[in-house]
Amino acid sequence: MPILFPLLAVMIWATNTVVSKAAAGVLDPAAISFYRWFLAALVLTPFCLKAVWQQRLAIRPYLGQFLVLALLGMVLFQCIAYYAAHSTTATNMGVITSLVPLSSLLLNAFITKTKPSAAAALGIFCSFCGVLYLLGKGHPASLLLSGVNHGDALMLIGTVAYALYGILLRRWALPFSHWQNLYIQIVLAVVILIPVAFSAQTMAIPQQGIGLVLFAGIASSLIAAYCWMQGVHRLGADRTAVFMNLLPLFTALIAMFSLGEKIQGYHLLGGGLVLFGVVLAQIKSWRFALITK
Repeated sequence: MPILFPLLAVMIWATNTVVSKAAAGVLDPAAISFYRWFLAALVLTPFCLKAVWQQRLAIRPYLGQFLVLALLGMVLFQCIAYYAAHSTTATNMGVITSLVPLSSLLLNAFITKTKPSAAAALGIFCSFCGVLYLLGKGHPASLLLSGVNHGDALMLIGTVAYALYGILLRRWALPFSHWQNLYIQIVLAVVILIPVAFSAQTMAIPQQGIGLVLFAGIASSLIAAYCWMQGVHRLGADRTAVFMNLLPLFTALIAMFSLGEKIQGYHLLGGGLVLFGVVLAQIKSWRFALITK
């Protein structure tokens, strides 16, 4: 069944959010950021290096764009998530990540100077209220006194970075295969992360961290990417994108059973508002019927 591909991809990405939280007590965030993409590059090299090398002259003019994409999607978003995991929950991380479609909508509207539809505007408002309720743990007014949790703030920054990544990826439409595009971005991400790795207190991988690195580097970076590409190919981009709305639900459930995180009332209400707003904003057309007598 074609729907199994995007469903599996989202489940893997939700699990990786929990892995990011689990890694917070095991690995230095700079270390796992580097090892994740270094491992992904190693796995892809036998399959992609030859083709990329043969097209090196055609690729060279696009290196600047590839560099920006690697910085936004793989370094900023993923690396920030590992740092955020030290001071927020996996459940919060999943809910905040679900804001990527809305962030994309707002950024795209700003870039193209287009006005969001009525449905999109209402969706943005609902999600904004949901985020405030979630970050304030059921008391949004408390944010005025204590501010936003450090980890939640980092995830919001990462979400915006990833939304911009998605917009640029579509607008630039680099003329190479999906795997070649991914491989070049991963290699550049590894290069960018080398100085970040030097900031780590330790680059050692303890025994309990081996599985976390393997999952992040292979399952989340490659297997999920393959499943998502298959979903887009078989179902289309729009239908596949809807499955991302399941990310916060899957993340919360996995975190509850594996990390013992408790789902509070503010998670349900705040997360529900966020999810409702995201779904609403994805409606392509919205018409309000005026009934007159």
